[in-house]
Amino acid sequence: MTATPAAQATGAQRGHRAANRRAGRPKDAPRWERPALAAVLAVATVLYSWGIGHAALHPFYGAAIRSMAGSWRAFFFGGLDTAGSISIDKLPGAFWPDAVSVWLFGPHTWAAALPQVVEGVLTVWLLHRIVRAWAGPFAALIAALVLTLTPVTVALNRATIPDTALTLLLVAAAGALQKAVRTERLLPLITCGIWVGLAFQAKMLQAWLVLPVFAAVYQIVAPGTPLKRALRVLVSGTVALAVSCSWILIAWVTPAADRPYLDGTSDNNPFALVFGYNGLSRFSSDATAFGAVAGTAASRTTGNTGWDMLINHTVGPQVAWFLPLAVLAAVLGVVRHAGRPRTDLARAGFLLWGGWLAVHTVVFSVSNGNHAYYTAVVAPALAALTGGGLALFRSDYEAKYEPRPTAEHEPRPTAEHEAADRRHLVLPAAIALTAAWALVLDWPTRFVSWLLPVAVMLALCGVVGLWSRGPRTSPRMVDAALAAGIAATLVVPAGWAVSSLDPLYAGATTSPMAGPVGKSYLEHPHRAPRRRGLGRPSARDTALLAYLTAHRHGEKYLLATQAAYTAEPLLRAKSEPVLVMGGFTGSTPFPTAQQLGGLVTAHQLRYALLTTQRPTTPATTWVKSHCTRIPPTAYGLRTDGSFTLYDCAPKK
Repeated sequence: MTATPAAQATGAQRGHRAANRRAGRPKDAPRWERPALAAVLAVATVLYSWGIGHAALHPFYGAAIRSMAGSWRAFFFGGLDTAGSISIDKLPGAFWPDAVSVWLFGPHTWAAALPQVVEGVLTVWLLHRIVRAWAGPFAALIAALVLTLTPVTVALNRATIPDTALTLLLVAAAGALQKAVRTERLLPLITCGIWVGLAFQAKMLQAWLVLPVFAAVYQIVAPGTPLKRALRVLVSGTVALAVSCSWILIAWVTPAADRPYLDGTSDNNPFALVFGYNGLSRFSSDATAFGAVAGTAASRTTGNTGWDMLINHTVGPQVAWFLPLAVLAAVLGVVRHAGRPRTDLARAGFLLWGGWLAVHTVVFSVSNGNHAYYTAVVAPALAALTGGGLALFRSDYEAKYEPRPTAEHEPRPTAEHEAADRRHLVLPAAIALTAAWALVLDWPTRFVSWLLPVAVMLALCGVVGLWSRGPRTSPRMVDAALAAGIAATLVVPAGWAVSSLDPLYAGATTSPMAGPVGKSYLEHPHRAPRRRGLGRPSARDTALLAYLTAHRHGEKYLLATQAAYTAEPLLRAKSEPVLVMGGFTGSTPFPTAQQLGGLVTAHQLRYALLTTQRPTTPATTWVKSHCTRIPPTAYGLRTDGSFTLYDCAPKK
C-alpha cells in the first residue's frame, strides 16, 4: 500500500515539499473525497443552523449586537446601547460580524446568529484543508467529522458567544503556520501573526495561548539557520502583538468623553479591561487585579477547574470523546517520527496539535473556573490529532499486509516488517479504547443509553474484522470493518450533539452545552429554557416600553437601568439609548451619583428602573432618594416583580 502523506513528508528536501503542495490539488483527490467533504459540510450546516430563528442569543451580547447595528460609536467600541454610554465587558471584534448581519437583514434572531453558523462551517472546511495538507484525505475527512460532531461545537455555533470566532481565527493561524514551515516563506508566518491578532480581538488573552506552541514548532521544524528562524518568529510575534493591541491603543488615546465607559474596569482603562478583568483576576485570588472591578469575573463560579477539568461530568461529554485517542496519536506520532530529519512535516503536525491541546489543558486547569463552552477551542486539536492518528495507525496496519520478499530471496523478515507486526494492532486497539471511553463519559447520565448497544456492536464488528484479517480477506471487508469501527467512535458523541437542537438540551443561553447538563435543564426539567430573541419583548417589557415612549419628551435616554440584567430585554426589543448603570453586574463605577444627577438636571434622563437582584451603588442610592416610585398599574401591570420604575423629573 502507498504510504500516506503523513508518512511520506519529511520536509528535508524541496521535492518533498513540492509533492505535498501537489497533494492538495483537487485533481489529485480521491474520487470519494469531494462528495464526502460536501456531505460533512452539509451535516455541519444543518446542525449549526437548524431552528436558527430561535437561536440561543446571549442576553448581554444579544443586546449589544442590536445596539452596535444601530450606531457607529456603539459598533466600534462595543457599546451596550446605541448611545454608547458603557461598553460590553469584552473586546467587540467577535460581535462585529453579528452586528453587520443585523444591520443588513434587520433585528431578527436568525440574523444575529447567522455569522456564528458561517464561522462554524468555515472552521470545519478550513480544518479539513489543513489536515489534508499534513496527513492526507483520509485524516482530513475524519478530522472534519470529529469537529462537526463535537457536542460543544454544535451548541456553541448556535449561540452568540465569541469562542466561535476565536476558534475559526486560530485554526486559520495554524494553517498559515503549517504553510510557512512547508514553503519556507515569510509571508505565511506574518499572516499567522495577523490571524492570532484578530483572534485577540475576539477573545483577548486566550488567543495568545497558541503563541508559545507556534513559536516552538517553527523553531524546531522550519528550515534555515537557528538565527533566521528566531528572527522570523520575532517578526511574526511583533505583528501578532501589533494587531492584538490595535483596538486597545485606539481606545486608550480616544478621550473618555468620546467613547463608552469600559465595563469591568474601575478606572475606564482598556488595559485594565483586557489584562485585569479578563486576565489576571481569573488566575489569582485578587478579583481587583490590574484595575478590574471586584466580583465581575463571572467564570469564577463555574467550578470547572483542576486537572480533571476536561473529563468531569459537565465538560467531558461536551468535548472529550476523542481525548484518549488524541493523546495516543500525539505521543506515537512524535515517537514514530523520532529518527527523521528535524524538518519532518509529519512530526511537526503532531507537535502543533498536541501542543495546542496541552497548553489549553494546563491553562484551563489552573484558572479560577471555566464555562464548559470555553473548551470548544480545543476541539480542532482533538479532531486533527484523531484524524492524523487514525491515518498513521491505518498506515501501520496496512504495512503488515503489504507483499514481502519471499523466503528464497530473504529468509528472515526485515526490521521494518517486524516493527509493522507489532504496530498493526494499534488501529483496532485505538478504536476499542475510544468506544469504551464513550461508555465511560455517557455512563453517569446515561443520556443516550439507547445508542450504547449500537456503539458496542459497531466496535465489535470493526475491531474483530480488523483483528482477524487474513491473507484472503478482501479489501472491501477491511474497509467495511474500518468504517464500522470509526462509526462506533462517532455515534455516541453524535447523539449528544444532535440533542442540542432541542432547546431543552442546549443549556442556558449564557452557557450553551449539549445534553442534560445545562443549568436551565436541571432547574426546569419539565420544560425548555425560555429564550427571547431580538424584537420579541415579553408582555411586561411591551407595557413598560409603551409607557416610557409615551412619556418621553426629548430626553436623550429612554431610561437608566440598574445593571445590564435590567436593560437587556429592553435593548433586545427596541434600539434606544439606555443608560446602563454599573455595567454587566452593576458593580462598575459608572455613572457616579453626580453624573446621574447632572443628566437629570439637564433633562437628558427622566426614568430609572431598579432591581433587587443586583448590588446597591451610589447611583442607585441617588435614584431612591431623589426619584418617585411609579406603581406598576400606571403602565398596565398588576405587579412589577423584582423591578421598580422611578420618575426622576425634578419636582415642581
